[in-house]
Amino acid sequence: MTLKFTKMHGIGNDFVVIDAISHKIALSAAQIRLIADRHFGVGCDQLLLVEQPSGKFANVDFRYRIFNADGGEVEQCGNGARCFVKFVHEKQLTDKRSIDVETARGIITLQLQDDGQVTVNMGAPDFQPANIPFVAEATADLHALDLGAEFIDVCAVSMGNPHAVQIIEDVDRAAVETQGPLIESHPRFPQRVNAGFMQIVDPHHIRLRVFERGSGETLACGSGACAAVVSGIRLRLLQSPVRVSMRGGELNISWNGDQTPVWMTGPATTVFEGEMDIGALTVEA
Repeated sequence: MTLKFTKMHGIGNDFVVIDAISHKIALSAAQIRLIADRHFGVGCDQLLLVEQPSGKFANVDFRYRIFNADGGEVEQCGNGARCFVKFVHEKQLTDKRSIDVETARGIITLQLQDDGQVTVNMGAPDFQPANIPFVAEATADLHALDLGAEFIDVCAVSMGNPHAVQIIEDVDRAAVETQGPLIESHPRFPQRVNAGFMQIVDPHHIRLRVFERGSGETLACGSGACAAVVSGIRLRLLQSPVRVSMRGGELNISWNGDQTPVWMTGPATTVFEGEMDIGALTVEA
């Protein structure tokens, strides 16, 4: 079975984007892993499905589903959201500059700017442990996390998906490869977690690396950038707006605190289009 796809990236965080409006598509976890494989498939950090709204919400333009490279479906992906809005415009699925999109965590608003940049309303951060989810007795600015050989302090926050952000001196020397898997699968995060490693350059600039849940370290993580910035602002170490430098490029994040939404602005790039035979793919005309 031949699957048509578009390869895109948001500052190096790369995606396979599939139009599931023209054809209803059902993919197994094994098929998603094959597509995401960088040796045997197309290669990507996440696979994105563009679908018709489910009907659960009123006045929604599209439904946006996200699958990590391991085949698991997740709630949120900021870099993917920017690619999503560019995709639906390039495919002439809409001519609206601002669209409301249904995700697994609710509704997000995406705005295509005149310069090609995309601004995303990522919603308000949530620091309540039960909502992240995170096992803790109470909400706190920092939580001590036991990694076995050492303890680290993390800020636990949900941006529609769970994040654990720690402050480090130098991202280039961060223990991403060793600590990342331990944090991701830590038992205090029952749905696993994205592990952020944040270096504060000044109150309006950070450097960041993220070990993403189900994908490993990526060149950029939009929700991770938002989580890092709100954590730094909450700790009174950062001031909005904040420029976030990652290995794939930069994002601009704004947050006014409390229950106000986090706004993320950055680019989205189409790389190429193609077709792939993935065997027993279920497609309905």
